[in-house]
Amino acid sequence: MRALPISLAVLLLLAPIAGAVSPAAVAGAVADSATEGIDPAAEGTAPAAEGTAPAADGVDSTGANIGSPADGAAERVGEDRDRRQVDPANLTFRTLSTPSDVDTRVGASARGANLGSSVGFSVGETDAAMETAAVVDRIEAAETSAERQRRILAAINRVERDEVTLNSRQTEAFSAHATGNLSDRELLDELVRIAATAREYDERLDELDALAAETDGFSSPTRLDELQVGLQVYEGPVREFALSAARGEVSATEVYVESSDRSVVLATIADGEYVREVFRVDRWDRGGGAISNDEAIEATSAAYPETASLREPDAFGAGSVQRITIPHEFGLLRTFVSGGTSQVFVEHQRLALDAFPDTETASETGDGFNVTVDRSYAGGPVTVTVRDEETGEPVPDVTVTKSVGGGDSQAIGTTDADGVVRTLSPADSYRVTVVDEPRAVFVDDLDPIATPRPVDDTDE
Repeated sequence: MRALPISLAVLLLLAPIAGAVSPAAVAGAVADSATEGIDPAAEGTAPAAEGTAPAADGVDSTGANIGSPADGAAERVGEDRDRRQVDPANLTFRTLSTPSDVDTRVGASARGANLGSSVGFSVGETDAAMETAAVVDRIEAAETSAERQRRILAAINRVERDEVTLNSRQTEAFSAHATGNLSDRELLDELVRIAATAREYDERLDELDALAAETDGFSSPTRLDELQVGLQVYEGPVREFALSAARGEVSATEVYVESSDRSVVLATIADGEYVREVFRVDRWDRGGGAISNDEAIEATSAAYPETASLREPDAFGAGSVQRITIPHEFGLLRTFVSGGTSQVFVEHQRLALDAFPDTETASETGDGFNVTVDRSYAGGPVTVTVRDEETGEPVPDVTVTKSVGGGDSQAIGTTDADGVVRTLSPADSYRVTVVDEPRAVFVDDLDPIATPRPVDDTDE
């Protein structure tokens, strides 16, 4: 096995901190020019929905990227002949949550730059990238085609075993947070590490697929494609935000965390969007049989009928996991559907805050202010609007605080030019206070509204 040069190892460690290049790229990963930048799940023989094309990395054939703001989504969807019509009065965006009949733990805290977490993430990514480089070196050093094939298959088997370990590790993290043995920050850090490990395994499988294609009389087994789709369930837009925040690449903001022993909900507000991811282990049958594109589309459409009415869903997957994506004029929904249960077990959503429909309004007037609070469900976005009581004009630069369950008030922020500031709804009763000393207005006894769950999750 060829050792990596010291200079390369140092570059691998520093690159993620600087945000310059990915570990796999620095490691000299083998990349086929014909497939470079292609979604890992799109390579090999993974079946795509009829009429769809291979997708760019992190992007479905629809052109929507769950890991970045959905700017321009309305323009793209408006030009799409598959776009459907919906009555705005009936619009709702259903969302998974923790099971309704289990004990949960809920928290929320600011997520910002953290040198310790950032360095830890970089070290983990470097270790995984170096392991991938070592695997490639070992395969390329094989003296015969038969030995090369054996080493490729052994490397795929190793990733398959490691994915099982990754799943157990994630479930243990859910449970540890739910029982109070992990803090919100510790849980987020662990989920970020798990996502980074899954990405590296995915990239390693890309390397193995390329090596297999270069081997005479050999091609990658179908299970490689299935494994790549399965690894994508460990990533998510809130985890991606948490990583960027720890590295100081984005401004600090609040992250909502809710867990049970077999599920987690993460949510935040970023770039004018509400961002949410949910993982439900209880809805994933890891031993379930294969599920087709059409079956997965039907399952998602039935569970999220209002969202599916906005645009035709796009399917991509292989084996027992299918990934469904619905980019629409208000944002994007991505689900992962399990064979066996035919249920959505992972959900990612991005929704434009200005068009968020799942709210109920409370208001209070006093001290020259008219304060409106658009309440949402636990973990959902709450919009506070402050206007002048006499003129109705927005009031900028006033401080707004939130206190939960009779606790101390915590500053949400100051109102913008439109008199608006946003936060995430707690799971308990809360108070919003508008402060412009000596004036103050209190909006008391605010409760979250019911979560609009998917159709097949309403009775669970």
